[in-house]
Amino acid sequence: MCQNSLMGTALVTGANRGIGLALARHLAARGDRVIAVCRQASAELRAVAAQVEEGVDVTSEEALAALAGRLADSALDLLVLNAGIMRADDFDSVNLASVRTQLEVNAVGPLAVVLALRKSLRRGTKIAAITSRMGSIADNSSGGYYGYRMSKAALNAMAVSLAKDLGPAGIAVAVLHPGFVRTDLTGQQGALDPDEAARLLVERIDALTLESSGTFWHANGQILPW
Repeated sequence: MCQNSLMGTALVTGANRGIGLALARHLAARGDRVIAVCRQASAELRAVAAQVEEGVDVTSEEALAALAGRLADSALDLLVLNAGIMRADDFDSVNLASVRTQLEVNAVGPLAVVLALRKSLRRGTKIAAITSRMGSIADNSSGGYYGYRMSKAALNAMAVSLAKDLGPAGIAVAVLHPGFVRTDLTGQQGALDPDEAARLLVERIDALTLESSGTFWHANGQILPW
């Protein structure tokens, strides 16, 4: 149930760079039809064999409604909720406006995407929420990053609710930490490149079943604590 490689239609948000771009490349290379959603397309994304949908901010209900209208005839086999931002802070430098923005983009935005595209979901669709182990409360050993940690914890909670609510409709949800990846978001620091992270993430998505739906996974296959 929900176990095979997709070879279908996959939509990826935040697809213009980093992990989203790498996922778009990987999925397109294996034969999936890729719908690459972003605010502004990059030259690298335009080089991918993908349907580029730019001008879509996940915090804009109007933009998401327009996207849903353009995709009204498309059934999605995979929806990757990847768009996100990170702002560094510690207790002495917390900016509440920045915290709110991260919550809006990283947690509310993904839910808004799912709600806008709900008519394109069907039995067998998989949803992958690209989160971070920094959203794990049990794993927080260093503090700081208030907005990012709070927003990813909220994303995790949202994804688990989706898994429970959409499971009866045959839709499975993966909650995925990609690892420490060298991207603009991490200042090009990390343990692995976006292409390797994308490969591991797709392995987790392909292995997703309704029985494992709602589990918090590291891309390497480790189950992470909430």
